[in-house]
Amino acid sequence: MKINRRKFIKGGLGMSAIAISHASFGKNLLFNDDESDFCKSLSPIGRKLETEGYYVWGTSPIIGDDGKTHVFYSRWPEKYGMGGWIHQSEIAHAVADTPESEFEYVSTILKPREGNFWDSTTCHNPHIKYVDGKYCLFYMGNSNKKTNTKRVGLSISDSPNGPWEHAEKPLLNVSSEEEAWDNHCTSNPTFLKHPNSQYWLYYKSWNTADYENYTDPKIRGNRKYGLAIAENLEGPYSKYEGNPVIDYSGMGNNIQAEDGYVWYENGKFKMILRDMGIFNHQYGLYIESPDGIHWSKPKIAYYNTDHYFTQPPKPKHLSKYGRFERPQLLLQNGKPSHLFLTTQGGKYMTSSTFVFKIN
Repeated sequence: MKINRRKFIKGGLGMSAIAISHASFGKNLLFNDDESDFCKSLSPIGRKLETEGYYVWGTSPIIGDDGKTHVFYSRWPEKYGMGGWIHQSEIAHAVADTPESEFEYVSTILKPREGNFWDSTTCHNPHIKYVDGKYCLFYMGNSNKKTNTKRVGLSISDSPNGPWEHAEKPLLNVSSEEEAWDNHCTSNPTFLKHPNSQYWLYYKSWNTADYENYTDPKIRGNRKYGLAIAENLEGPYSKYEGNPVIDYSGMGNNIQAEDGYVWYENGKFKMILRDMGIFNHQYGLYIESPDGIHWSKPKIAYYNTDHYFTQPPKPKHLSKYGRFERPQLLLQNGKPSHLFLTTQGGKYMTSSTFVFKIN
């Protein structure tokens, strides 16, 4: 089933997903208007969830019905190194009195399981939302310890304390066509309930041919974001026929973005992502949209770690040292109050959560 484009963008802008002139938008050329108001509003609080023996990644926060701040995050044993996320990650739950307090681990709620399941070899990148009176945990799993089986699933609970069950099947599969932009995986979900009461799920993917044709072993295709829409929370989700809605590949040099987080505020759709070449590979991106489909030219959402704090020299085993990843927001009364990120380093020289207050 394909979504009728006119149904969702009636009276729209009549342009492609990224119909922007980049002629004067050069890589690493920063101007006064490159910094978003979102970026200017950030005040660093510090590292959280430093956990001996583990890498901590992708921390997604929510205020529970008990008034406390609950977070859902990825973690895996330190012995597997940074690459352990793809074959050993589990999703854990921690709680604090406030978003700026120390978080205490409660339990592991989803972990790789034996058997032939879509998420049997990793459970990763949680994204928590409160929807229709339910706590909805979107996450990514795989079944062969590789990227080509990454899929998006949903676990639902009446309480942030669970119980949580593995999703029986993915919400979203890859496209079958060989030339499709998203025939390799579906991953890194971000979700909102649209003002028109539909359920909008954004997802990251790339093309298998794109993945295989690069000669640089560090390049894993060109990441783009698509949109899938459903009339019910649990689906079925149908891919928007104008996908991908976020695509920077036309800028050259394999420029791309990932780790999107979307929300709706003051009549606008807003998103923050991790930059992968527009400014550099260390900043975050901030974009806006009138309709959730056509997005603005990116501005800076946040800077690299050195902009906010100092840390010891980079160790050899941490290749992503110095940058923030997996932005997730704590929304209170429909507005973001805190930004949760993850970054390598910290007390145990693995990785941990980092929190900003949004003023």
